[in-house]
Amino acid sequence: MYEDTQHTGPLAGFTVGVTAARRADDLITLLRRRGATVLHAPALRIVPLADDSELLAATKELVGCAPDAVVATTAIGFRGWIEAAEGWGIGEELLERLRAAELLARGPKVKGAIRAAGLVEAWSPESESLAEVLERLLSGGVAGRRIALQLHGEPLPGFVEALRAAGADVVVVPVYRWMAPEDLAPLDRLLDAMVGGGVDAVSFTSAPAAASLLSRAEQRGLEEPVLAALRGGVLSACVGPVTALPLQALGVATVQPERFRLGPLVQLLCKELPGRARVLPVAGHRMEIRGHAVLLDAELRPVPPAGMALLRALARRPGWVVSRGDLLRALPGAGRDEHAVETAMARLRVALGAPNLIQTVVKRGYRLSLDAGGEVKYAGTPVD
Repeated sequence: MYEDTQHTGPLAGFTVGVTAARRADDLITLLRRRGATVLHAPALRIVPLADDSELLAATKELVGCAPDAVVATTAIGFRGWIEAAEGWGIGEELLERLRAAELLARGPKVKGAIRAAGLVEAWSPESESLAEVLERLLSGGVAGRRIALQLHGEPLPGFVEALRAAGADVVVVPVYRWMAPEDLAPLDRLLDAMVGGGVDAVSFTSAPAAASLLSRAEQRGLEEPVLAALRGGVLSACVGPVTALPLQALGVATVQPERFRLGPLVQLLCKELPGRARVLPVAGHRMEIRGHAVLLDAELRPVPPAGMALLRALARRPGWVVSRGDLLRALPGAGRDEHAVETAMARLRVALGAPNLIQTVVKRGYRLSLDAGGEVKYAGTPVD
């Protein structure tokens, strides 16, 4: 499940789930460079519609009756539309219609695709927000105007309804669709890891990916435990506010970068995850408890899942004795034999490389060797 990480990176010791299908390699590379362990589980797949009757019909409709304005939402979608039209032999006619229309680009990547087609955009919002595009259209008046909207993988009912309510004739252009992945095994592994505490954060780069993950959880009867994980210890990192909507609708708090790009998303994770780590002064060492490892005096020490479960149980009551019974209940699938605690504790001490970090209290249990004053110094440290 785990892959080698860079021990010096800000995300070393943390596991991040990646649900993206498109540009997943770029995101995974950025995360691994910063030390993260990555679980790649595409939550959807993009299905081009070059042979789709809906796209052909919408394109012919626009060629036959020119639009006054065209909203391009994604670079890949806009390029796919032009390529499909060329394949049908009506590429030049479509470009003529687009050249005469007011072209609105959602962001800089879409602007690049528009210019690569030999066209020039009329306007693009700095925020890259469709809400701002809608506001511009409505403020200028859309009654009687014919507006083409290139969809970006899912319907935009609020956008379309607002335009139609204001009197616009809206033609939707479905260039590609999101569908469930053909291989569901990676997504199922990610869901299991989320429920089992094996993931620290899940990244989302599109609203359909978030919706697909939640849908698969529901299909497997895991909706409640997955939501509990997302509302608890698993950080939901979304590339932007639109992406976050399916999660927020179910009461899941999300974090988003100021700029809706992969780089800022990774930078946000580099800030958020270490900021959530438990830090304690133990036996003269600085112990930082991360997802699947401990940063001990700036040295990363990977710890097995059972050992991490014990360590977190001890860290919830730093300096206090935790009974074997309580530790046994913290162990995943340990059963009733307290010998499992002793075995896991021995392995934990070996992994930490400093046996005196955890003290054995005869006939009572174990405790962290918290330095004097540690409880006061770290009283505000969040508990896992």
